[in-house]
Amino acid sequence: MIRVLIADDQALLRGSFRVLVDLDPGCTTVAEAGTGAEAVALAARHRPDVVLMDVRMPEMDGIEATRHICADPATASCRVLILTTFDLDEYVYGALRAGASGFLLKDTPPAELLAGIRVVAAGEGLLAPTVTRRLIDEFARRAEPSRPLPRRLDGVTDREREVLTLIARGLSNVELAAHLQLSLATVKTHVGRLLTKLAVRDRAQLVIVAYETGLVGPAGREPGKRSPGSAPRRGQPGGAGSA
Repeated sequence: MIRVLIADDQALLRGSFRVLVDLDPGCTTVAEAGTGAEAVALAARHRPDVVLMDVRMPEMDGIEATRHICADPATASCRVLILTTFDLDEYVYGALRAGASGFLLKDTPPAELLAGIRVVAAGEGLLAPTVTRRLIDEFARRAEPSRPLPRRLDGVTDREREVLTLIARGLSNVELAAHLQLSLATVKTHVGRLLTKLAVRDRAQLVIVAYETGLVGPAGREPGKRSPGSAPRRGQPGGAGSA
């Protein structure tokens, strides 16, 4: 049973999400929060598997609440799934950097939201399928190039760098296997090693590492290069659901 905490400042939306979650035989709602501060406190009290987090809330926004939840050892195992109204919400990149495991739009179909909860609970990263590459492109431009790089890739092999580059483009494991002509098991091994070497907990965080270390630039390109299979100018939005 996946235990879910719902954080949104609109009571009607919280109630709708609760009904949806509780109708799924594999999920249950453990608490509802109307502010970011309340979400932090309830996460510490209930230790949910997944927190559905709104971005814009009073007292403490969803970004700061996510940062508190992911940084606290007592709640670090909680996976935060950001729910946003806008597909290019200016706060989403900050949420991923704060430790969120992904985001979905609030108009996501119910079945996809429930699937997203299961994906995040299983330790995968999730980016809204219709805007994956467009979102990464937008928020990569917002990264602060003058900041010291928080991680290095010295211990990462050439093949693992290639896998990381493709993950940053939004490819799923199945797509990685097809693109690299590797077995799915081999791809999963590479991804697991990247998670360990880079000390991150899911694929959404691998995307952030790829940008912050300069491995890739906007639109999934390596600096100064076109990414494999990309259009000369601008890549199409959308792509794999899991990051």
